[in-house]
Amino acid sequence: MREELHRFFRAARGAGVRVSPAESIDAMRAVTQVGFADRGLLRDTLLVTLAKSQEEKQALAECFDLFFSRPEPKPPPDENEESSSNEGSESQAQNSAPGSPGQGDGDGSAQPELGELAQMLLGQDRSAVAAALSGAAAAAELSNIRYFTQRGLFQTRMMDALGIGRLRDDLDALKGANPAEAEKLAAALDGLRDSVREMVSQALVLYGREETENLRNEILRNAPLARLERRQVEQMKALIRAIARRLRERYSKPRKRQRRGHLDVRRTIRKNAAWGSVPFLTAWKRRHRDRPKIVAICDVSGSVAQVSDFFLLLIHSLHEVVDDVRSFAFSGHLIEVSDILDRQEPETAMREIMSKVGFGSSDYGNSFADFEKRYLRSVTPKTTVIVLGDARTNNLDPRTDLLRQISDRAKRVVWLNPEGRMGWGWGDSEMPRYAPFCNVVRQCATAKQLERAVSDIVAAYQ
Repeated sequence: MREELHRFFRAARGAGVRVSPAESIDAMRAVTQVGFADRGLLRDTLLVTLAKSQEEKQALAECFDLFFSRPEPKPPPDENEESSSNEGSESQAQNSAPGSPGQGDGDGSAQPELGELAQMLLGQDRSAVAAALSGAAAAAELSNIRYFTQRGLFQTRMMDALGIGRLRDDLDALKGANPAEAEKLAAALDGLRDSVREMVSQALVLYGREETENLRNEILRNAPLARLERRQVEQMKALIRAIARRLRERYSKPRKRQRRGHLDVRRTIRKNAAWGSVPFLTAWKRRHRDRPKIVAICDVSGSVAQVSDFFLLLIHSLHEVVDDVRSFAFSGHLIEVSDILDRQEPETAMREIMSKVGFGSSDYGNSFADFEKRYLRSVTPKTTVIVLGDARTNNLDPRTDLLRQISDRAKRVVWLNPEGRMGWGWGDSEMPRYAPFCNVVRQCATAKQLERAVSDIVAAYQ
């Protein structure tokens, strides 16, 4: 049963429940106390010891119900069919009895000796068949299934482990000796195959969900944000939320890492002079780090409407990661959105921001002028300015002089552009004119590029 619990923990992780080794040990200790006889009590025990939120509790409950539900072998035929089959078997037995017309010459028509699987199927021993299926699943290492393309492979492995070769031989032998029994065994074999297919499909849901999710997310991470299909938009938002959650967990504000640096020998000796220089107290050389300060300016105009939501989601995560962040959004004019992102959930905040300033025609020059008039003092030599936009100005004055002022005051300017580099400088794109005043210019056409860029920016302050 220990191996069974290990498989359940793996299935739970695939369902999105974070199960650490310590939590799995606690769960196994709790299960040892309550036992396995009461399925409801076992379910509640695992929920209490493993689930850490309402969402995880629901996911774990569904995983438990699926994991501990075993596909039942095909039920035996109804009484009418069984009675007719028995009558046929009796008549066949009478015909094949010694001295009967059908068996006088010893032509090999006597009942053959059947294998164990054939006997279980003909005897309709459902408990024994269920045990054989569980053993075959373990022998075929069914918990290693990951992709839907492996279903046929694992079905074949399970049938081989059950002894399908001997069963075919028994079926061929019965066709000549007892056609009624052969027909009954063939029907039982069809039911066995159905049970194997159901077990493999169930295992794919349990153990292949994580790999399937990872494969889908990897494809999405490399998909251009501006060319997503409608059905992929919600999936991408979920992926961006997962990226934001990873950033929060890795660089969250409450998390303070102690950086001792190198041992300061001189200060250590001085601090321990009273104990004959025995180093009871240590002193460390600490490296001074500036307090992080970020100003994010996000283009939410119509030309980047498809990716603005994803930009805003990542900016929202910055407010939970870095202490001092001020955020601005613009189309034709610029407004500050820091308060909106601080007090509201991401989806609500994005809707409010887009309703106020989104989907317009982009005017970088006028927006930079708004920033210069009202907020330029917020940029200091400790500030990193992040501009998220495609630099398309609709042939209006780009006001590169204002970006130069921002660059002169800031620690660095990072421009994240959702367009491919081949499009920079074509049409109304002013990216080549803005680039000289930026310390970093990066293409962020995919979620993977966007995550890497934001992670690098935040990591610089850790």
